[in-house]
Amino acid sequence: MEMEQQTVRMISPQDLLADTLRLKNGGYRLVAISCTNKDGMELSYSFDKNYELLTLRFVLTEEEQEVESISVIYPYSFLYENEIKELFGVRIKDIAIDFEDSLYQIPVKTPFGRKEGDD
Repeated sequence: MEMEQQTVRMISPQDLLADTLRLKNGGYRLVAISCTNKDGMELSYSFDKNYELLTLRFVLTEEEQEVESISVIYPYSFLYENEIKELFGVRIKDIAIDFEDSLYQIPVKTPFGRKEGDD
């Protein structure tokens, strides 16, 4: 049995759309988008082609920094992006279907987002 290949490529948030479009045109499918609050908001966009996993990753260090939605390229990404926006407070703009923080019924705003003193 052949082992899967996995590659993580660090990019800048400004390169996300161009790199995502290149992957789409290269035959990659979007597998998942995830976020973690570790030394800033770390976003990982994972793609697959022929059992090869490629992850584009970047860290947002400034709370006010915006990220462009990839839903113009992968329409179904709107669910991942709404979740990250609502739970982590990442400012994702131009989401194809934006639930405007009403995807979940949660008692606190951005429960996994930055807290006072997280600098």
